[in-house]
Amino acid sequence: MKKLISWNVNGLRACVGKGFLDFFKEADADAFCIQESKLQEGQIDLDLPGYFQYWNYAEKKGYSGTALFAREEPLSVAYGLGIEEHDHEGRVITAEFEEYYVVTCYTPNSQDGLARLDYRMEWETAFLAYLKRLEEKKPVIFCGDLNVAHKEIDLKNPKTNRKNAGFTDEERGKFTELLNAGFIDTWRYFHPDTEGVYSWWSYRFKAREKNAGWRIDYFCVSEALKERLVSAGIHTEVLGSDHCPVELMIRQADEGQG
Repeated sequence: MKKLISWNVNGLRACVGKGFLDFFKEADADAFCIQESKLQEGQIDLDLPGYFQYWNYAEKKGYSGTALFAREEPLSVAYGLGIEEHDHEGRVITAEFEEYYVVTCYTPNSQDGLARLDYRMEWETAFLAYLKRLEEKKPVIFCGDLNVAHKEIDLKNPKTNRKNAGFTDEERGKFTELLNAGFIDTWRYFHPDTEGVYSWWSYRFKAREKNAGWRIDYFCVSEALKERLVSAGIHTEVLGSDHCPVELMIRQADEGQG
């Protein structure tokens, strides 16, 4: 059994000051993925005994960035999508393990006034094509802040957010397309009708206190891994960022159904 965690830390240095390492130790994950590290190389020395560390930084300071911490050394590690226009912001790391790939992803936000929606659509197309190429070799587990609430059940106020970044018809459509291409949203697989469980809350208007949130952090897996899924969780109790960690438990191929 393997345990995977993903967390948008919204600035790792700030999050470390708010209990990141406590949760990291307690989680005891086999792979721990983060998004929005907001770091450049050398700005943090994270002591994580027993873990291999992989970092992808944005060229712009204090912006975006991802990291992946793994107990087992990957067979290979790749950074970005291999497409020049998409690889300046440190948004993707792919670690290849024996049975599957693990991908940490921080999807571009469409921004206020949907200023970046067109770019976001290009990104979505490129990212899905990238995942499908990986799948030709072995199944994929990808996780991260995908910056979309898929269905009305995935956010507190769907009606008033209909045309806002993260809940536009275009973004939701792209996520549907991704699922139709053979991927499973693991939280919904286990909790098809659960309402009121979110992974992100605005820092404004006491949103977290009121649980006026959005579920925009995911673990998705290739259909080929469906029979091996054990559970999916959202750690709403964990503070330290405006997002909370999400979790996936998956069986290894030789474990059977026991």
